[in-house]
Amino acid sequence: MRQRLAFAVVMAAVALSASCGQTQQEIEIIPQPESVVVGKGSFSIKGKDLVAGKDLDKESLQIVEGLATRLSTVTGKEFKVVGEGEGIHFLKDNSEPIEGYSLTVTEDGVEVKASTSAGFRYAIQTLGQMLPTAFYGIKAAPSEKWSLPCVQINDKPRFAYRGMHLDVARHFFPVEEVKKYLDIMAIHKMNRFHWHLTDDQGWRIEIKKYPRLTEVGAWRDSTMVGKQWDKFDHVRHGGFYTQDQIREVVDYAAGLGITIIPEIDLPGHMVAAMASYPELGCTGGPYTVWPVWGVSDQVLCVGKESTFDFIEGVLSEVMELFPSEYIHIGGDECPKKEWERCPACQARIKALGIKGDDNHTAEQYLQSYVTARVQKFVNEHGRRIIGWDEILEGELASGATVMSWRGAKGGIEAAKKGFDVIMTPNTYFYLDYYQSDKEDLEPLAIGGYLPLDTVYVCNPVNDIPEESQKHILGAQANLWTEYIATPEHLEYMLLPRMSALSEVQWCTKENKDFDRFKKSLTSKMFGIYDILGYTYSKDVIGEYGLKDATVKDATETK
Repeated sequence: MRQRLAFAVVMAAVALSASCGQTQQEIEIIPQPESVVVGKGSFSIKGKDLVAGKDLDKESLQIVEGLATRLSTVTGKEFKVVGEGEGIHFLKDNSEPIEGYSLTVTEDGVEVKASTSAGFRYAIQTLGQMLPTAFYGIKAAPSEKWSLPCVQINDKPRFAYRGMHLDVARHFFPVEEVKKYLDIMAIHKMNRFHWHLTDDQGWRIEIKKYPRLTEVGAWRDSTMVGKQWDKFDHVRHGGFYTQDQIREVVDYAAGLGITIIPEIDLPGHMVAAMASYPELGCTGGPYTVWPVWGVSDQVLCVGKESTFDFIEGVLSEVMELFPSEYIHIGGDECPKKEWERCPACQARIKALGIKGDDNHTAEQYLQSYVTARVQKFVNEHGRRIIGWDEILEGELASGATVMSWRGAKGGIEAAKKGFDVIMTPNTYFYLDYYQSDKEDLEPLAIGGYLPLDTVYVCNPVNDIPEESQKHILGAQANLWTEYIATPEHLEYMLLPRMSALSEVQWCTKENKDFDRFKKSLTSKMFGIYDILGYTYSKDVIGEYGLKDATVKDATETK
């Protein structure tokens, strides 16, 4: 009680001095906390204990123990987790928001309060950025000044859903690279990983009921060279994740406070599945795992009941592997040409009494039927669906969540209709676009121009009526990998734009400041990226392109 009273008295004095015109020391943290009041002095953490409150739950205690291990590694001094004493206190406080926390540093100690393990996790991420950059290293740095500035921080995220997407269908990335991707997300306080596991160019998840999906569908014999649609490299490419590997990644993500949302894209983008099981298509094939980018006219035949047996069989195993509330079912870019001439699909349309109107064709309403049927199946298993904004074409059953990628229009429409929305507009959040206008100096990209400041200025609730804004769950950036074949290129496209995204997701509109952000980025985050060995763009300081020519050449043919 005496210790807590001391904290309260000292920090009241800090707040008073700050309000009386004290020149504040800058605290460089990304994403910027909701409230920061900087005081005088600092607290040295060397030789101090981590004090865990008696009512901390198991997960929160594990997070504190992880911090102790990290500090012991980088400072060269052992840090212990104890039940009482002086040092860095972690206290459960049910008055804190679900993912929020308060962080108080005085010359006498540190107090962290949170109501959940997530709050403690994000508080520790903030502590890490306040410490020397060596905090993120793997070697002891005893000569560093291991101290924290006196400060009072109160913080919580703006949005509950803070996501990143990764396409592993166009180019496969092994488990360790996926884990590294998750690590990067965690540093930026993100909590949803959208894993795009299937597409025309590759099937990446083991489904035991359908072994040919990975025996055949996980491998393509060739890939188009650069943007030359008639030239191919004739190199076999592929790979997949076993179910044990999926479980490993899911557990790893959970340890970072990240939920993985799997995507099985249907009824379009299914050529790899049809190459494995030709009876899934309208024509019966033969089909080949697609060696080109773009959108294939070949889609699942939804006139056959056996197709739905397949979908349900796949999704049953997917739901066993992923505990996520959401299952992403795609729904994007589904051409209707095959359905228009397929007897089975036309018979389905007739049997259902589907008719086109001034707004939608009968085939578009047929896709609505597919979406609703899959949604019912997923709901029966206690889960919910997410689909790309094309699922709005036709009729959309209540309870579906829309991911708006073709700009913000679809998200605005869905929110007005009462559907939950995740904003992923390509105009702000497609990280496979060029991030510099010096295209000749950059690695090959799909096109478009998306600089750091454009990502930063996005307001996910812009143009949405106030009464509908509650339906905007959050925001996500997407990283498609048609032209991204190496880990270095992947990281380069991701960073530092992910930092800008993190402030869109976490900060209130009023708390964002690009000049402040840019300063924190270059003086703090770049150092963190360096010590972690990440490859990133330095366009913001006038440096362009991947410096390693072999990396650049791996994906570039112009």
